[in-house]
Amino acid sequence: MEKSALSTAWSGGSPHSPDRVAIVDGDRVLSHGELHELVIRAAGALRSGGIEPGARVALVLESSWQYVVCYLAVMRAGAIAVPLNPAARERDLAGWVEHADATFAITDISYAAREALSAALPRSCRLLVCGGAGDPLAKPAAPVADVELPGISPDSPALILFTSGTSGSPKGVLLTHGNLQANVRGIIESLALTADDSIMAVLPFSYAYGNSVLLSHLACGARLVIQRGFGFPKAVVEAMVRERVTGFAGVPSTYALLLSRVRLENFDLSHLRYVTQAGGPMPVALTQRLMVALPGKQIFVMYGQTEATSRLTCLPAHRLAEKPGSVGLPLREVNLQIRDAAGAPCASGVAGDIWASGPNIMAGYWRNPGATAEALRDGWLRTGDVGRLDDEGFLHIVGRRSDIIKVGSHRVHPQDVEQVLAELADVSECAVVGVDDEILGEVIKAFVVRSQDSPLQELQVKRHCLERLAAYKVPKYVEFVAQLPRTSSGKVQRSVLQNPQETS
Repeated sequence: MEKSALSTAWSGGSPHSPDRVAIVDGDRVLSHGELHELVIRAAGALRSGGIEPGARVALVLESSWQYVVCYLAVMRAGAIAVPLNPAARERDLAGWVEHADATFAITDISYAAREALSAALPRSCRLLVCGGAGDPLAKPAAPVADVELPGISPDSPALILFTSGTSGSPKGVLLTHGNLQANVRGIIESLALTADDSIMAVLPFSYAYGNSVLLSHLACGARLVIQRGFGFPKAVVEAMVRERVTGFAGVPSTYALLLSRVRLENFDLSHLRYVTQAGGPMPVALTQRLMVALPGKQIFVMYGQTEATSRLTCLPAHRLAEKPGSVGLPLREVNLQIRDAAGAPCASGVAGDIWASGPNIMAGYWRNPGATAEALRDGWLRTGDVGRLDDEGFLHIVGRRSDIIKVGSHRVHPQDVEQVLAELADVSECAVVGVDDEILGEVIKAFVVRSQDSPLQELQVKRHCLERLAAYKVPKYVEFVAQLPRTSSGKVQRSVLQNPQETS
């Protein structure tokens, strides 16, 4: 593996191929050598500015070259990075900063809510502004190259990622340098990444999936082409063509939007080698549409959690058609078990709780020993997901334990119904929840996003489901919506669908 700015963020050495392009962010292009120098300089500036090893540093930055430099510099200085979503309200940001007990926060001078954020932060937290006061990226008046940077071990804490909170309060997942390195190894091996690869990075770096994309590609000397947001998918595809990227990563909603708005056959994507999908279950029908739209391309379906430093499994692209609905095999250093309610292993093909172990499993939840004890048992992570392993060891996700809908004496996993709904050509996206019913306790309600100009009606949806599902799984209610409520990381917020008065 070639050394790059990522590996040097841990080791302090020089990149193996410093002239290779590391980042393209609009007009700003950085080589791996330039990125390395910026990271080391910024790490020195942070240490000179009072940031001690183990201190928490919040990053309130859009995905950008500045984010990458500050993120790697914080870790190289021995501090703990706390990436936060800059689109969040100042009150929420301040709450996360306070929970992490961050003594510094870094934002950008272009951040519109900078003054409001500064006012909302705890007094114990100092705000540094890229392009403004305390800019860690500014060229120092005096050299900082001689500033001693701390040694870093695999067990050293590196990162706190707040879960996106599809239900309940978000928790701070504490990840070590060893966790990050393990995830990087698994991704590079699974995708066969090399220094010749490049990826269109549209996922926020402040979340586990985007963070994994960032680190794995920099680690092998590849190139990141940063595109903030996915509101205009055609513009993103045009950028993919212009930059001749070899890879693309998205969540299910990314691909649903892409396939509904762009005719991919009209673009020269001959350079594209692979796409990856994670961040929630993708209906088989949508995967099949993607296969048709991208013939001959490697499509990797993956599964993981923030608590597992992003990835647990990967479905090899050449097994995609053969294993519809599967999320693949465990990464090489990951162990998976399916266990029953008593914690005993289940037989092949029997659904149960998914447990995982490996060097990528989190150290715990930040300052939340109760939640940590509930999630981690004897080195194993209780994922909260329900699944089964087939005879070859491929994992099939059934759903979230907390999402199960109790219809009378029956138990229904929303994904079972969503897979059938997605088979309708006029369905762009869908989500299923349980709603109260006086007789059955709960019944199923489907929320459907129709394809553009579709005349699809409720009766058609119910008829389609009745032909393919048991009667108790057929939605009693169907509501057509313009879009599904999602977290910033792209996951459907079922709690908001059940209780519309809730805010995201």
